[in-house]
Amino acid sequence: MAAASSSDSDACGAESNEANSKWLDAHYDPMANIHTFSACLALADLHGDGEYKLVVGDLGPGGQQPRLKVLKGPLVMTESPLPALPAAAATFLMEQHEPRTPALALASGPCVYVYKNLRPYFKFSLPQLPPNPLEQDLWNQAKEDRIDPLTLKEMLESIRETAEEPLSIQSLRFLQLELSEMEAFVNQHKSNSIKRQTVITTMTTLKKNLADEDAVSCLVLGTENKELLVLDPEAFTILAKMSLPSVPVFLEVSGQFDVEFRLAAACRNGNIYILRRDSKHPKYCIELSAQPVGLIRVHKVLVVGSTQDSLHGFTHKLWTVQMPAAILTMNLLEQHSRGLQAVMAGLANGEVRIYRDKALLNVIHTPDAVTSLCFGRYGREDNTLIMTTRGGGLIIKILKRTAVFVEGGSEVGPPPAQAMKLNVPRKTRLYVDQTLREREAGTAMHRAFQTDLYLLRLRAARAYLQALESSLSPLSTTAREPLKLHAVVQGLGPTFKLTLHLQNTSTTRPVLGLLVCFLYNEALYSLPRAFFKVPLLVPGLNYPLETFVESLSNKGISDIIKVLVLREGQSAPLLSAHVNMPGSEGLAAA
Repeated sequence: MAAASSSDSDACGAESNEANSKWLDAHYDPMANIHTFSACLALADLHGDGEYKLVVGDLGPGGQQPRLKVLKGPLVMTESPLPALPAAAATFLMEQHEPRTPALALASGPCVYVYKNLRPYFKFSLPQLPPNPLEQDLWNQAKEDRIDPLTLKEMLESIRETAEEPLSIQSLRFLQLELSEMEAFVNQHKSNSIKRQTVITTMTTLKKNLADEDAVSCLVLGTENKELLVLDPEAFTILAKMSLPSVPVFLEVSGQFDVEFRLAAACRNGNIYILRRDSKHPKYCIELSAQPVGLIRVHKVLVVGSTQDSLHGFTHKLWTVQMPAAILTMNLLEQHSRGLQAVMAGLANGEVRIYRDKALLNVIHTPDAVTSLCFGRYGREDNTLIMTTRGGGLIIKILKRTAVFVEGGSEVGPPPAQAMKLNVPRKTRLYVDQTLREREAGTAMHRAFQTDLYLLRLRAARAYLQALESSLSPLSTTAREPLKLHAVVQGLGPTFKLTLHLQNTSTTRPVLGLLVCFLYNEALYSLPRAFFKVPLLVPGLNYPLETFVESLSNKGISDIIKVLVLREGQSAPLLSAHVNMPGSEGLAAA
Protein backbone atom coordinates (compact mmCIF):
# COMPACT_ATOMS: atom_id res chain seq x y z
CA MET A 1 0.00 0.00 0.00
CA ALA A 2 2.85 2.34 0.89
CA ALA A 3 4.71 1.43 -2.33
CA ALA A 4 1.63 2.18 -4.36
CA SER A 5 1.21 5.59 -2.75
CA SER A 6 4.92 6.37 -3.36
CA SER A 7 4.65 5.52 -7.06
CA ASP A 8 1.51 7.61 -7.33
CA SER A 9 3.29 10.60 -5.75
CA ASP A 10 6.25 10.20 -8.17
CA ALA A 11 3.88 10.13 -11.12
CA CYS A 12 2.08 13.21 -9.85
CA GLY A 13 5.45 14.97 -9.42
CA ALA A 14 6.48 14.15 -12.99
CA GLU A 15 3.12 15.38 -14.31
CA SER A 16 3.47 18.64 -12.35
CA ASN A 17 7.02 19.18 -13.69
CA GLU A 18 5.74 18.59 -17.20
CA ALA A 19 2.87 21.02 -16.62
CA ASN A 20 5.18 23.73 -15.25
CA SER A 21 7.76 23.30 -18.02
CA LYS A 22 7.76 25.59 -21.03
CA TRP A 23 8.77 22.72 -23.34
CA LEU A 24 7.07 19.66 -24.74
CA ASP A 25 9.22 16.52 -24.98
CA ALA A 26 8.79 15.56 -28.63
CA HIS A 27 11.56 12.96 -29.05
CA TYR A 28 14.56 11.48 -27.27
CA ASP A 29 16.79 8.81 -28.80
CA PRO A 30 19.99 8.12 -26.83
CA MET A 31 21.21 5.79 -29.62
CA ALA A 32 20.76 8.17 -32.56
CA ASN A 33 24.53 8.07 -33.25
CA ILE A 34 24.79 11.76 -34.12
CA HIS A 35 28.07 13.38 -33.17
CA THR A 36 28.40 17.02 -34.21
CA PHE A 37 28.57 20.60 -32.91
CA SER A 38 26.32 23.63 -33.32
CA ALA A 39 28.07 25.05 -36.39
CA CYS A 40 27.27 21.85 -38.33
CA LEU A 41 23.50 21.98 -37.65
CA ALA A 42 21.07 23.81 -39.94
CA LEU A 43 17.28 23.90 -40.43
CA ALA A 44 15.88 24.61 -43.90
CA ASP A 45 13.01 23.93 -46.29
CA LEU A 46 15.25 22.07 -48.73
CA HIS A 47 12.46 21.05 -51.17
CA GLY A 48 10.23 24.15 -50.98
CA ASP A 49 7.27 22.14 -49.65
CA GLY A 50 7.03 23.90 -46.28
CA GLU A 51 8.51 20.89 -44.47
CA TYR A 52 11.71 21.95 -42.72
CA LYS A 53 14.49 19.36 -42.48
CA LEU A 54 17.49 19.11 -40.15
CA VAL A 55 20.91 19.05 -41.83
CA VAL A 56 23.71 17.48 -39.79
CA GLY A 57 27.41 17.37 -40.61
CA ASP A 58 28.28 14.24 -38.62
CA LEU A 59 31.89 13.88 -37.43
CA GLY A 60 31.83 10.09 -37.61
CA PRO A 61 33.59 9.18 -34.34
CA GLY A 62 35.37 5.92 -33.64
CA GLY A 63 37.11 5.71 -37.01
CA GLN A 64 33.87 6.09 -38.98
CA GLN A 65 33.76 8.24 -42.09
CA PRO A 66 32.21 11.72 -41.70
CA ARG A 67 28.75 11.89 -43.20
CA LEU A 68 26.11 14.39 -44.27
CA LYS A 69 22.78 13.44 -42.72
CA VAL A 70 19.35 14.93 -43.41
CA LEU A 71 16.64 14.23 -40.83
CA LYS A 72 12.89 14.48 -41.28
CA GLY A 73 11.27 14.30 -37.90
CA PRO A 74 13.18 11.79 -35.77
CA LEU A 75 14.32 9.68 -38.74
CA VAL A 76 17.33 9.99 -41.05
CA MET A 77 16.00 10.67 -44.56
CA THR A 78 19.26 10.67 -46.56
CA GLU A 79 22.89 10.03 -45.72
CA SER A 80 26.03 10.58 -47.83
CA PRO A 81 29.77 10.31 -47.04
CA LEU A 82 32.08 13.33 -46.78
CA PRO A 83 35.76 13.36 -47.84
CA ALA A 84 36.88 15.24 -44.69
CA LEU A 85 35.60 16.42 -41.31
CA PRO A 86 32.85 19.05 -41.63
CA ALA A 87 33.62 22.53 -40.31
CA ALA A 88 30.24 24.26 -40.73
CA ALA A 89 26.85 23.97 -42.43
CA ALA A 90 24.61 26.78 -43.64
CA THR A 91 21.55 27.27 -45.84
CA PHE A 92 21.17 30.31 -48.10
CA LEU A 93 19.30 31.59 -51.15
CA MET A 94 21.47 31.79 -54.26
CA GLU A 95 19.05 33.53 -56.64
CA GLN A 96 15.69 35.28 -56.86
CA HIS A 97 14.16 32.89 -59.40
CA GLU A 98 11.14 30.80 -58.53
CA PRO A 99 10.84 28.40 -56.85
CA ARG A 100 12.68 29.98 -53.92
CA THR A 101 14.45 26.82 -52.77
CA PRO A 102 17.41 27.39 -50.45
CA ALA A 103 20.77 25.79 -51.15
CA LEU A 104 22.81 23.89 -48.60
CA ALA A 105 26.50 24.73 -48.12
CA LEU A 106 28.76 22.39 -46.22
CA ALA A 107 32.37 23.37 -45.47
CA SER A 108 34.72 20.40 -45.29
CA GLY A 109 38.50 20.59 -45.57
CA PRO A 110 39.52 23.08 -48.29
CA CYS A 111 36.15 22.91 -50.10
CA VAL A 112 32.57 24.13 -49.81
CA TYR A 113 30.06 21.63 -51.17
CA VAL A 114 26.82 23.23 -52.37
CA TYR A 115 23.64 21.14 -52.69
CA LYS A 116 20.30 22.02 -54.25
CA ASN A 117 17.36 19.70 -53.65
CA LEU A 118 19.88 17.50 -51.80
CA ARG A 119 21.82 16.92 -55.01
CA PRO A 120 25.41 18.08 -55.59
CA TYR A 121 25.32 21.43 -57.35
CA PHE A 122 28.74 23.09 -57.04
CA LYS A 123 32.10 22.56 -55.37
CA PHE A 124 34.18 25.59 -54.42
CA SER A 125 37.83 25.01 -53.54
CA LEU A 126 40.05 27.49 -51.75
CA PRO A 127 42.86 28.90 -53.90
CA GLN A 128 46.19 27.16 -53.43
CA LEU A 129 48.95 28.87 -51.50
CA PRO A 130 52.52 29.29 -52.80
CA PRO A 131 54.86 26.58 -51.44
CA ASN A 132 57.90 27.29 -49.30
CA PRO A 133 60.86 27.97 -51.66
CA LEU A 134 63.26 25.94 -49.49
CA GLU A 135 60.87 23.00 -49.45
CA GLN A 136 60.46 23.21 -53.23
CA ASP A 137 64.23 23.24 -53.70
CA LEU A 138 64.65 20.14 -51.53
CA TRP A 139 62.12 18.14 -53.53
CA ASN A 140 63.78 19.30 -56.77
CA GLN A 141 67.08 17.93 -55.46
CA ALA A 142 65.36 14.65 -54.55
CA LYS A 143 63.90 14.50 -58.05
CA GLU A 144 67.42 14.71 -59.49
CA ASP A 145 68.74 12.16 -56.93
CA ARG A 146 71.13 14.72 -55.42
CA ILE A 147 69.90 14.14 -51.87
CA ASP A 148 69.14 10.94 -49.95
CA PRO A 149 65.86 10.39 -48.03
CA LEU A 150 67.47 10.68 -44.58
CA THR A 151 69.01 14.07 -45.38
CA LEU A 152 65.70 15.15 -46.94
CA LYS A 153 63.91 14.30 -43.68
CA GLU A 154 66.40 16.25 -41.55
CA MET A 155 66.16 19.33 -43.79
CA LEU A 156 62.34 19.23 -43.86
CA GLU A 157 62.21 18.95 -40.06
CA SER A 158 64.50 21.97 -39.80
CA ILE A 159 62.23 23.95 -42.13
CA ARG A 160 59.14 22.94 -40.14
CA GLU A 161 60.67 24.20 -36.90
CA THR A 162 61.95 27.54 -38.22
CA ALA A 163 59.69 28.61 -41.11
CA GLU A 164 56.47 30.54 -40.49
CA GLU A 165 54.70 28.87 -43.43
CA PRO A 166 53.58 25.26 -42.80
CA LEU A 167 54.86 22.44 -44.97
CA SER A 168 52.83 20.84 -47.75
CA ILE A 169 50.79 17.71 -47.16
CA GLN A 170 53.32 15.68 -49.16
CA SER A 171 56.18 16.71 -46.87
CA LEU A 172 54.14 16.15 -43.71
CA ARG A 173 53.24 12.62 -44.83
CA PHE A 174 56.89 11.94 -45.63
CA LEU A 175 57.97 12.99 -42.12
CA GLN A 176 55.55 10.48 -40.58
CA LEU A 177 57.07 7.47 -42.39
CA GLU A 178 59.51 4.95 -41.04
CA LEU A 179 63.06 4.89 -42.39
CA SER A 180 62.38 1.79 -44.49
CA GLU A 181 59.39 3.40 -46.24
CA MET A 182 61.01 6.76 -47.10
CA GLU A 183 62.84 5.74 -50.27
CA ALA A 184 59.74 4.22 -51.90
CA PHE A 185 57.71 7.33 -51.00
CA VAL A 186 60.34 9.64 -52.51
CA ASN A 187 60.50 7.61 -55.74
CA GLN A 188 56.72 7.68 -56.03
CA HIS A 189 56.15 11.39 -55.31
CA LYS A 190 59.36 13.18 -56.30
CA SER A 191 57.98 14.08 -59.73
CA ASN A 192 54.80 15.59 -58.26
CA SER A 193 54.55 19.35 -57.87
CA ILE A 194 54.45 20.72 -54.33
CA LYS A 195 51.00 22.00 -53.39
CA ARG A 196 50.12 23.82 -50.18
CA GLN A 197 46.42 23.95 -49.39
CA THR A 198 44.65 25.68 -46.50
CA VAL A 199 41.37 24.54 -44.94
CA ILE A 200 38.13 26.19 -43.81
CA THR A 201 37.72 26.69 -40.07
CA THR A 202 34.33 28.46 -39.90
CA MET A 203 31.52 29.67 -42.18
CA THR A 204 28.43 31.87 -42.00
CA THR A 205 26.12 33.81 -44.36
CA LEU A 206 25.80 37.54 -45.11
CA LYS A 207 22.85 39.19 -46.88
CA LYS A 208 23.95 40.62 -50.22
CA ASN A 209 21.80 43.71 -50.77
CA LEU A 210 18.51 43.28 -48.85
CA ALA A 211 17.77 42.63 -45.18
CA ASP A 212 14.70 40.47 -45.89
CA GLU A 213 14.60 36.96 -44.50
CA ASP A 214 14.28 35.47 -48.00
CA ALA A 215 16.97 37.69 -49.58
CA VAL A 216 20.01 36.42 -51.46
CA SER A 217 23.01 35.76 -49.19
CA CYS A 218 26.77 35.45 -49.62
CA LEU A 219 28.96 32.88 -47.94
CA VAL A 220 31.66 34.13 -45.55
CA LEU A 221 34.54 31.72 -44.97
CA GLY A 222 37.28 31.76 -42.33
CA THR A 223 40.46 29.89 -43.29
CA GLU A 224 43.46 28.38 -41.53
CA ASN A 225 45.82 30.93 -43.14
CA LYS A 226 44.18 33.80 -41.17
CA GLU A 227 41.91 35.12 -43.93
CA LEU A 228 38.22 35.86 -44.41
CA LEU A 229 36.65 35.33 -47.84
CA VAL A 230 33.26 36.57 -49.05
CA LEU A 231 31.88 34.49 -51.95
CA ASP A 232 29.44 35.56 -54.65
CA PRO A 233 26.23 33.48 -54.27
CA GLU A 234 25.84 32.84 -58.00
CA ALA A 235 29.30 32.65 -59.56
CA PHE A 236 31.11 31.58 -56.36
CA THR A 237 33.93 34.00 -57.01
CA ILE A 238 35.74 35.82 -54.21
CA LEU A 239 34.11 39.25 -53.72
CA ALA A 240 36.27 40.37 -50.79
CA LYS A 241 39.32 39.13 -48.92
CA MET A 242 40.30 40.31 -45.43
CA SER A 243 43.30 39.44 -43.26
CA LEU A 244 43.34 38.67 -39.53
CA PRO A 245 46.17 38.43 -36.99
CA SER A 246 45.08 34.89 -36.04
CA VAL A 247 42.98 31.96 -37.25
CA PRO A 248 39.20 32.64 -37.00
CA VAL A 249 37.06 30.03 -35.22
CA PHE A 250 33.69 31.81 -34.79
CA LEU A 251 32.01 34.39 -37.04
CA GLU A 252 29.07 36.77 -36.59
CA VAL A 253 27.90 39.23 -39.27
CA SER A 254 25.28 41.97 -39.56
CA GLY A 255 24.18 44.22 -42.42
CA GLN A 256 24.37 43.75 -46.19
CA PHE A 257 27.46 43.27 -48.32
CA ASP A 258 26.52 45.88 -50.96
CA VAL A 259 25.44 48.50 -48.38
CA GLU A 260 27.30 48.25 -45.06
CA PHE A 261 28.19 45.33 -42.85
CA ARG A 262 30.12 44.50 -39.71
CA LEU A 263 31.89 41.25 -39.14
CA ALA A 264 33.08 39.92 -35.76
CA ALA A 265 35.65 37.12 -35.76
CA ALA A 266 36.71 35.27 -32.59
CA CYS A 267 40.22 33.91 -33.14
CA ARG A 268 42.53 31.35 -31.60
CA ASN A 269 44.72 33.99 -29.96
CA GLY A 270 41.85 34.84 -27.59
CA ASN A 271 40.83 38.10 -29.30
CA ILE A 272 37.71 39.24 -31.17
CA TYR A 273 38.31 41.41 -34.23
CA ILE A 274 35.70 43.74 -35.76
CA LEU A 275 35.83 44.44 -39.50
CA ARG A 276 33.70 46.75 -41.60
CA ARG A 277 33.03 47.14 -45.29
CA ASP A 278 36.06 48.26 -47.39
CA SER A 279 38.47 47.32 -44.59
CA LYS A 280 41.15 44.76 -45.37
CA HIS A 281 42.31 44.59 -41.75
CA PRO A 282 40.46 44.71 -38.39
CA LYS A 283 39.20 48.11 -37.22
CA TYR A 284 38.74 47.17 -33.54
CA CYS A 285 39.94 44.45 -31.21
CA ILE A 286 38.40 42.98 -28.03
CA GLU A 287 40.94 41.20 -25.84
CA LEU A 288 39.54 38.29 -23.85
CA SER A 289 41.01 36.89 -20.65
CA ALA A 290 40.44 33.29 -21.86
CA GLN A 291 39.85 31.33 -25.06
CA PRO A 292 36.37 31.74 -26.64
CA VAL A 293 34.07 28.71 -26.90
CA GLY A 294 31.20 30.50 -28.65
CA LEU A 295 30.19 33.82 -30.22
CA ILE A 296 26.57 34.95 -30.61
CA ARG A 297 25.18 38.35 -31.67
CA VAL A 298 21.94 39.37 -29.94
CA HIS A 299 20.72 42.62 -31.47
CA LYS A 300 23.74 44.92 -30.93
CA VAL A 301 25.33 42.85 -28.17
CA LEU A 302 28.17 40.39 -28.76
CA VAL A 303 27.88 37.52 -26.27
CA VAL A 304 31.02 35.44 -25.85
CA GLY A 305 31.41 32.21 -23.92
CA SER A 306 34.89 31.59 -22.53
CA THR A 307 36.84 28.70 -21.03
CA GLN A 308 36.57 30.47 -17.65
CA ASP A 309 32.97 29.11 -17.43
CA SER A 310 31.41 32.52 -18.01
CA LEU A 311 29.38 34.53 -20.50
CA HIS A 312 30.62 38.01 -21.43
CA GLY A 313 28.47 40.69 -23.07
CA PHE A 314 30.14 43.45 -25.09
CA THR A 315 28.10 46.56 -25.88
CA HIS A 316 28.15 50.15 -24.58
CA LYS A 317 28.51 48.56 -21.14
CA LEU A 318 30.16 45.24 -20.31
CA TRP A 319 28.68 42.44 -18.22
CA THR A 320 29.70 38.95 -17.12
CA VAL A 321 27.65 35.97 -15.92
CA GLN A 322 29.36 33.04 -14.21
CA MET A 323 28.19 29.56 -15.17
CA PRO A 324 27.96 26.60 -12.76
CA ALA A 325 29.92 24.38 -15.19
CA ALA A 326 32.02 24.53 -18.35
CA ILE A 327 30.33 25.81 -21.52
CA LEU A 328 30.31 23.18 -24.29
CA THR A 329 28.23 24.91 -26.97
CA MET A 330 26.22 28.07 -27.68
CA ASN A 331 23.57 29.19 -30.15
CA LEU A 332 20.84 31.79 -30.71
CA LEU A 333 17.21 31.34 -29.66
CA GLU A 334 14.97 33.60 -31.74
CA GLN A 335 11.21 33.52 -31.17
CA HIS A 336 9.73 35.60 -33.99
CA SER A 337 6.17 35.60 -32.64
CA ARG A 338 7.23 37.43 -29.46
CA GLY A 339 10.27 39.29 -30.82
CA LEU A 340 12.58 37.47 -28.39
CA GLN A 341 16.28 36.90 -28.93
CA ALA A 342 18.27 35.03 -26.29
CA VAL A 343 21.45 33.01 -25.90
CA MET A 344 21.41 29.27 -25.29
CA ALA A 345 24.42 27.73 -23.53
CA GLY A 346 24.92 23.98 -23.14
CA LEU A 347 26.91 23.14 -19.99
CA ALA A 348 28.98 20.13 -19.00
CA ASN A 349 26.67 19.37 -16.04
CA GLY A 350 23.77 18.51 -18.38
CA GLU A 351 22.03 21.89 -18.25
CA VAL A 352 20.97 24.16 -21.10
CA ARG A 353 20.65 27.73 -19.85
CA ILE A 354 18.83 30.49 -21.72
CA TYR A 355 19.85 34.10 -21.06
CA ARG A 356 18.65 37.49 -22.24
CA ASP A 357 21.57 39.75 -21.41
CA LYS A 358 22.40 38.88 -17.78
CA ALA A 359 18.91 37.63 -16.93
CA LEU A 360 18.34 33.87 -16.71
CA LEU A 361 15.11 32.98 -18.53
CA ASN A 362 15.00 29.20 -18.40
CA VAL A 363 17.00 26.08 -17.45
CA ILE A 364 16.58 22.76 -19.28
CA HIS A 365 17.93 19.58 -17.67
CA THR A 366 19.08 16.84 -20.04
CA PRO A 367 20.13 13.23 -19.32
CA ASP A 368 23.56 13.84 -20.92
CA ALA A 369 25.79 16.83 -21.65
CA VAL A 370 24.65 18.71 -24.76
CA THR A 371 27.28 19.29 -27.46
CA SER A 372 25.18 21.07 -30.12
CA LEU A 373 22.07 23.27 -30.15
CA CYS A 374 19.74 24.49 -32.89
CA PHE A 375 16.46 26.42 -32.56
CA GLY A 376 13.97 27.21 -35.30
CA ARG A 377 11.26 25.78 -37.52
CA TYR A 378 11.40 21.98 -37.82
CA GLY A 379 8.77 20.09 -39.72
CA ARG A 380 5.80 22.42 -39.36
CA GLU A 381 6.51 23.59 -35.81
CA ASP A 382 7.95 27.11 -35.55
CA ASN A 383 9.73 26.92 -32.19
CA THR A 384 11.64 23.65 -31.99
CA LEU A 385 14.80 23.06 -30.00
CA ILE A 386 17.12 20.33 -31.29
CA MET A 387 19.98 19.07 -29.13
CA THR A 388 22.59 16.37 -29.59
CA THR A 389 24.41 14.87 -26.62
CA ARG A 390 27.95 13.79 -25.92
CA GLY A 391 26.97 10.13 -26.26
CA GLY A 392 25.39 10.63 -29.69
CA GLY A 393 21.79 11.05 -28.54
CA LEU A 394 19.15 13.26 -30.15
CA ILE A 395 16.71 15.38 -28.11
CA ILE A 396 13.83 17.33 -29.71
CA LYS A 397 11.71 19.72 -27.65
CA ILE A 398 8.90 22.02 -28.78
CA LEU A 399 8.24 25.36 -27.07
CA LYS A 400 4.67 25.64 -25.85
CA ARG A 401 2.61 28.27 -27.60
CA THR A 402 1.54 29.67 -24.22
CA ALA A 403 5.10 29.82 -22.86
CA VAL A 404 6.37 33.23 -21.83
CA PHE A 405 9.97 33.66 -20.71
CA VAL A 406 10.26 35.62 -17.46
CA GLU A 407 13.55 36.87 -16.05
CA GLY A 408 14.68 34.61 -13.25
CA GLY A 409 13.87 31.30 -14.95
CA SER A 410 10.70 29.34 -14.29
CA GLU A 411 10.23 30.85 -10.84
CA VAL A 412 7.71 33.69 -10.80
CA GLY A 413 7.50 36.03 -7.84
CA PRO A 414 9.98 36.79 -5.06
CA PRO A 415 13.17 34.70 -4.87
CA PRO A 416 13.17 31.73 -2.46
CA ALA A 417 15.78 33.40 -0.25
CA GLN A 418 13.24 36.08 0.63
CA ALA A 419 11.09 33.54 2.48
CA MET A 420 13.96 32.26 4.61
CA LYS A 421 14.03 33.46 8.23
CA LEU A 422 17.21 35.17 9.38
CA ASN A 423 18.96 33.75 12.41
CA VAL A 424 18.88 36.98 14.46
CA PRO A 425 20.49 36.56 17.92
CA ARG A 426 18.49 37.42 21.00
CA LYS A 427 19.00 40.80 22.68
CA THR A 428 21.46 40.58 25.55
CA ARG A 429 21.36 42.58 28.79
CA LEU A 430 24.45 44.51 27.71
CA TYR A 431 22.79 45.48 24.41
CA VAL A 432 19.68 46.74 26.22
CA ASP A 433 21.73 48.76 28.73
CA GLN A 434 23.81 50.33 25.95
CA THR A 435 20.66 51.28 24.03
CA LEU A 436 19.16 52.97 27.10
CA ARG A 437 22.42 54.83 27.72
CA GLU A 438 22.49 56.14 24.15
CA ARG A 439 18.91 57.37 24.44
CA GLU A 440 19.51 59.16 27.74
CA ALA A 441 22.97 60.63 27.07
CA GLY A 442 22.84 61.08 23.31
CA THR A 443 23.52 64.84 23.41
CA ALA A 444 26.53 64.50 25.71
CA MET A 445 28.00 61.68 23.61
CA HIS A 446 27.69 63.77 20.44
CA ARG A 447 29.39 66.76 22.12
CA ALA A 448 32.28 64.57 23.32
CA PHE A 449 32.71 63.21 19.78
CA GLN A 450 32.77 66.71 18.28
CA THR A 451 35.33 67.86 20.88
CA ASP A 452 37.67 64.98 20.05
CA LEU A 453 37.26 65.66 16.32
CA TYR A 454 38.17 69.34 16.72
CA LEU A 455 41.23 68.42 18.82
CA LEU A 456 42.37 65.98 16.11
CA ARG A 457 42.05 68.65 13.43
CA LEU A 458 43.93 71.17 15.61
CA ARG A 459 46.84 68.77 16.19
CA ALA A 460 47.05 67.99 12.46
CA ALA A 461 47.11 71.71 11.61
CA ARG A 462 49.85 72.38 14.18
CA ALA A 463 51.98 69.52 12.83
CA TYR A 464 51.55 70.78 9.27
CA LEU A 465 52.51 74.32 10.31
CA GLN A 466 55.59 73.04 12.10
CA ALA A 467 56.65 71.13 8.97
CA LEU A 468 56.26 74.26 6.86
CA GLU A 469 58.24 76.41 9.28
CA SER A 470 61.10 73.88 9.49
CA SER A 471 61.11 73.32 5.69
CA LEU A 472 60.43 69.60 6.08
CA SER A 473 57.55 69.49 3.63
CA PRO A 474 58.10 67.62 0.33
CA LEU A 475 55.67 70.03 -1.37
CA SER A 476 56.55 73.62 -2.17
CA THR A 477 54.17 76.13 -0.62
CA THR A 478 55.08 79.07 -2.86
CA ALA A 479 52.92 79.68 -5.87
CA ARG A 480 55.94 80.82 -7.91
CA GLU A 481 57.80 77.51 -7.48
CA PRO A 482 55.23 74.66 -7.58
CA LEU A 483 57.48 71.66 -6.89
CA LYS A 484 57.11 68.13 -5.50
CA LEU A 485 59.94 65.99 -4.07
CA HIS A 486 60.02 62.26 -3.31
CA ALA A 487 63.08 60.25 -2.20
CA VAL A 488 63.68 56.48 -2.50
CA VAL A 489 66.58 54.47 -1.00
CA GLN A 490 67.63 51.17 -2.58
CA GLY A 491 70.28 48.65 -1.60
CA LEU A 492 71.47 46.40 1.24
CA GLY A 493 74.66 48.31 2.11
CA PRO A 494 77.29 49.47 2.63
CA THR A 495 76.57 51.34 -0.65
CA PHE A 496 73.06 52.61 -1.21
CA LYS A 497 71.39 54.20 -4.21
CA LEU A 498 69.44 57.37 -3.41
CA THR A 499 66.91 58.46 -6.07
CA LEU A 500 65.18 61.83 -5.85
CA HIS A 501 61.98 62.22 -7.87
CA LEU A 502 61.51 65.94 -8.55
CA GLN A 503 58.39 67.16 -10.36
CA ASN A 504 57.21 70.55 -11.57
CA THR A 505 53.49 70.63 -10.68
CA SER A 506 52.82 73.78 -12.69
CA THR A 507 50.60 73.44 -15.77
CA THR A 508 52.30 75.97 -18.04
CA ARG A 509 55.58 77.39 -16.70
CA PRO A 510 58.90 75.46 -16.62
CA VAL A 511 61.35 75.87 -13.71
CA LEU A 512 65.07 76.62 -14.19
CA GLY A 513 68.04 77.41 -11.93
CA LEU A 514 67.53 74.99 -9.03
CA LEU A 515 70.10 73.29 -6.81
CA VAL A 516 69.89 70.11 -4.71
CA CYS A 517 71.92 70.06 -1.50
CA PHE A 518 72.52 67.21 0.97
CA LEU A 519 73.09 67.74 4.73
CA TYR A 520 74.43 64.65 6.49
CA ASN A 521 76.84 63.37 9.15
CA GLU A 522 80.17 63.00 7.37
CA ALA A 523 81.37 60.49 10.00
CA LEU A 524 78.60 58.09 9.00
CA TYR A 525 78.01 58.66 5.28
CA SER A 526 79.95 59.68 2.20
CA LEU A 527 78.44 61.12 -1.02
CA PRO A 528 80.23 61.81 -4.33
CA ARG A 529 78.72 65.32 -4.48
CA ALA A 530 77.15 67.31 -1.68
CA PHE A 531 75.15 69.39 -4.14
CA PHE A 532 74.43 69.52 -7.88
CA LYS A 533 72.39 71.55 -10.35
CA VAL A 534 68.92 70.49 -11.51
CA PRO A 535 68.10 70.59 -15.25
CA LEU A 536 65.14 72.43 -16.71
CA LEU A 537 61.92 71.02 -15.23
CA VAL A 538 59.16 70.69 -17.83
CA PRO A 539 55.64 70.88 -16.33
CA GLY A 540 54.09 67.52 -15.45
CA LEU A 541 57.19 65.34 -15.96
CA ASN A 542 58.86 63.32 -13.22
CA TYR A 543 62.68 63.74 -13.14
CA PRO A 544 64.66 61.02 -11.31
CA LEU A 545 67.95 62.33 -9.92
CA GLU A 546 70.30 59.56 -8.74
CA THR A 547 73.35 59.50 -6.46
CA PHE A 548 75.14 56.93 -4.32
CA VAL A 549 75.57 56.97 -0.53
CA GLU A 550 78.28 54.91 1.19
CA SER A 551 77.93 53.95 4.86
CA LEU A 552 81.24 54.48 6.74
CA SER A 553 80.24 52.97 10.07
CA ASN A 554 80.77 49.27 10.75
CA LYS A 555 78.54 49.28 13.85
CA GLY A 556 75.19 49.42 12.06
CA ILE A 557 74.50 53.04 13.08
CA SER A 558 71.87 54.81 10.97
CA ASP A 559 71.04 58.51 10.59
CA ILE A 560 69.01 60.84 8.40
CA ILE A 561 70.09 62.78 5.32
CA LYS A 562 68.33 66.06 4.77
CA VAL A 563 67.64 66.95 1.12
CA LEU A 564 67.17 70.64 0.29
CA VAL A 565 65.99 72.15 -2.99
CA LEU A 566 67.16 75.78 -3.34
CA ARG A 567 67.06 78.58 -5.85
CA GLU A 568 70.47 79.84 -7.03
CA GLY A 569 71.49 82.90 -5.02
CA GLN A 570 69.01 82.20 -2.19
CA SER A 571 69.68 80.55 1.17
CA ALA A 572 66.10 79.63 2.13
CA PRO A 573 65.11 76.24 0.72
CA LEU A 574 62.06 75.95 -1.48
CA LEU A 575 61.29 72.47 -0.14
CA SER A 576 63.06 69.71 1.74
CA ALA A 577 62.80 66.07 2.77
CA HIS A 578 64.30 63.83 5.44
CA VAL A 579 65.66 60.49 4.19
CA ASN A 580 65.93 57.77 6.82
CA MET A 581 69.04 55.86 5.80
CA PRO A 582 69.46 52.26 6.95
CA GLY A 583 72.63 51.26 8.76
CA SER A 584 75.17 48.84 7.39
CA GLU A 585 73.88 45.87 9.40
CA GLY A 586 75.41 43.34 7.05
CA LEU A 587 78.86 44.91 7.46
CA ALA A 588 78.46 45.08 11.25
CA ALA A 589 77.46 41.41 11.42
CA ALA A 590 80.50 40.47 9.35
